[in-house]
Amino acid sequence: MQKCLIRRGLIFIFVFLLLGIGNIHAKEKLIAIQGFQVQHEIVLPGQPDQIYDLITGDISGWWDHSFSEKPLRFFIEAKPGGGFYEIFDESGDGVKHATVTIAQHSKKLAFEGPLGLAGRAIHMVHTYDFNAVGTDSTQIKLTVNALGEITEDLAKTVDSVWYHFLFERFKPYVDTQIK
Repeated sequence: MQKCLIRRGLIFIFVFLLLGIGNIHAKEKLIAIQGFQVQHEIVLPGQPDQIYDLITGDISGWWDHSFSEKPLRFFIEAKPGGGFYEIFDESGDGVKHATVTIAQHSKKLAFEGPLGLAGRAIHMVHTYDFNAVGTDSTQIKLTVNALGEITEDLAKTVDSVWYHFLFERFKPYVDTQIK
């Protein structure tokens, strides 16, 4: 009798699983992986080493997008493995927006991370190339390569945000710092 009950129980469990009645897994959803590239070039007064120093270190004077309402610190550690940080408060709460992968003073700076797109399945690489123009100006060429969960309007949004940072925020900041 006991063997019969065990056999019936096993058959019930097998049928239960076979029919999917016991499937407790979450639904799977495939996402399309796409990519885009955004590029901007701007010529600024100052030599490449001056511009490099202004676009790294403390960037709170020109960077105006943040997760917190009033971040305590905003900075880029210009060294391999360094971070692009937003520190919220004295306790050290904050976010690491990106990791520096290339730091060649006055030549190139690259960082990988989602910046304001944290929480999305996206990988972005931002690269600044610095080139002297004459003896007193620097051209920055910014290239952003993105791959992942890309929506239709994301490339346009990233393009307009970087235009804002470089032309509307960083350029006026440089103009006040380079005399």
